[in-house]
Amino acid sequence: MNVKALKYCLPLVMYALALVAFTNTGFYCWLALLYAWVFIPLVELLLPPDNKNMDAAEEEMAKKDKLYDFVLYSMVILLYLMLVIFLYSMREHGLTRWDIFARFVTMGMLCGTFGINIGHELGHRINRYEQILAKASLLTSLYTHFFIEHNKGHHKNVATKEDPSSARFGEALYTFYFRTIVYSYLNAWKIANNDARKKAKGGISLHNEMLLLQLLQVGFVALIFIIFGWVIALYFLAAGLVGILLLETVNYIEHYGLSRRQMEAGKYERAMPRHSWNSDHVLGRLMLFELSRHSDHHYLASRKYQILRHHEDAPQMPTGYPGMMILSLFPPIWFFVLHRQMKKYDL
Repeated sequence: MNVKALKYCLPLVMYALALVAFTNTGFYCWLALLYAWVFIPLVELLLPPDNKNMDAAEEEMAKKDKLYDFVLYSMVILLYLMLVIFLYSMREHGLTRWDIFARFVTMGMLCGTFGINIGHELGHRINRYEQILAKASLLTSLYTHFFIEHNKGHHKNVATKEDPSSARFGEALYTFYFRTIVYSYLNAWKIANNDARKKAKGGISLHNEMLLLQLLQVGFVALIFIIFGWVIALYFLAAGLVGILLLETVNYIEHYGLSRRQMEAGKYERAMPRHSWNSDHVLGRLMLFELSRHSDHHYLASRKYQILRHHEDAPQMPTGYPGMMILSLFPPIWFFVLHRQMKKYDL
């Protein structure tokens, strides 16, 4: 086993700080948020990106090394452990409104950055047990339809007007939220209904994957309601919403303003590295399991996270994902920076 895989244990810092937040009050509740949205962005402004790729031998060894997979599996288990701790912590008496807010935002950050992100990585795997883990991860944000729409919709339609997850040139983040959340959900139903009909099982039946996933989500929320009550269930829903907004903010920055050339009606050129924004900033890469090497991911979706590559022709973000996500919250500044970056790459 290659000990280099252990560098992807860096997210354990976030878990540790979340545990501090869930077991303390006051300033301690904010430590995970300060780490993610102040410390990491500042460090990534100072550290240069690393665009080195593995050679063929190193890539082959990393691809076969199961330790990289076990890191992901362990993060799923830890995510559910943290969710249980969070739910119990919200029962405490004497919490201020700011304590409550910091705790559910912290839980939402875990759901978004680890739950949905790991669900994204494992959702591209072909093993049954890994796909189950992918859906379990997405369940923490109640966003299981992502498994369907992302794999069968987004990767097919990325950087086109048919894809609700690809932000258009001049589109603000807050407008994008509405379009992507609504239409991605509707697209997932459309895809699942078509798949069920192809199997001659009918659109709405227990053979419809989308229907099963929605029933699973309802059952999960009902279980939390029964055990913890309606107030705690609302806190869970709030955390899930935070996770969803984090995911869609990532979607926004990954493809903003990029488009594939239409060859003929309904057909586009192949998705190439230039159709996704890339970031080689190290901390963001490790925290998000190389999600920021997004250009290579869309070029070859079957590549495991540990062997994703830098492409010279891929447009590069000026800083890492955390910093770009913060920037996207301020549309005028975002447009100024990204439009200049697009001119740099003649996009």
